[in-house]
Amino acid sequence: MITHVVMMKFKPEVCDNDIDELEALLDGLPDKIDEIQSYDFGRDLVGSDRSYNFALVSVFANRDTLKHYQEHPAHQVVVKKLGGMCEHIAVVDYRNAPYRQQDENEPDPLKRNDLFRRP
Repeated sequence: MITHVVMMKFKPEVCDNDIDELEALLDGLPDKIDEIQSYDFGRDLVGSDRSYNFALVSVFANRDTLKHYQEHPAHQVVVKKLGGMCEHIAVVDYRNAPYRQQDENEPDPLKRNDLFRRP
């Protein structure tokens, strides 16, 4: 599995209507591009000096399906829109690490009932 993360810093003149249009375009991609296995995006809520304005996280089976997504005409429409909206875009694509239990005799830590209990 490959996770594709994109963070966007918008130009100062970008308005809410521009972002609404971007969200509509992004929302339609999973229906047009079958290779998308998981897809989520949204606006920054914190607004700190270090914050980007918007982020997208999507998951693909492998590099070939990621490449198909990147080359798909519907994705290219989004890329073109982002080119006019963003002063900076940061991207990382990484291979998902498989989850491993330390020892087969240990209980699965993700299935514990007391994860949020205080000692």
